[in-house]
Amino acid sequence: MTSTPTPLETRLKDEMDIKVLIERWAKAVREEDRAGIRADHDLEMLMFDVPPPFLSRGLDAYMATWEEFFSCAEKPVAFDFHDVQVTAGNDVAFATAIGRCASFDAKGKREDLEFRLTMCFRKVNGRWRIMHEHHSLPAE
Repeated sequence: MTSTPTPLETRLKDEMDIKVLIERWAKAVREEDRAGIRADHDLEMLMFDVPPPFLSRGLDAYMATWEEFFSCAEKPVAFDFHDVQVTAGNDVAFATAIGRCASFDAKGKREDLEFRLTMCFRKVNGRWRIMHEHHSLPAE
């Protein structure tokens, strides 16, 4: 006989599912897998980014930002996260993490970049979808 999961078990499963989703997305970025990058994002998602455009509304605008990233990213692409923290409710959740990537500036100088990531999720038909993504750098 199967028992109904407790609220705590459900929350812990949701938090783990979101951590797996974030790692799957990061892996898709490292592999330049555009279908994998977009797979868990909502069509109406919103992103605030570090380089222009600072705001991208909708999945097509979001995906266009990856072309710019890949054009200057060091190969193989570095895109990793640590300190991933997830807080999940019944149908909304958010995650924070510290990310790392490397690229080349306009003069060809290599830049290591450590940035902050915040993601907001909504559970749609039992599946977590990325609704908002925010990348930021500390002010200098």
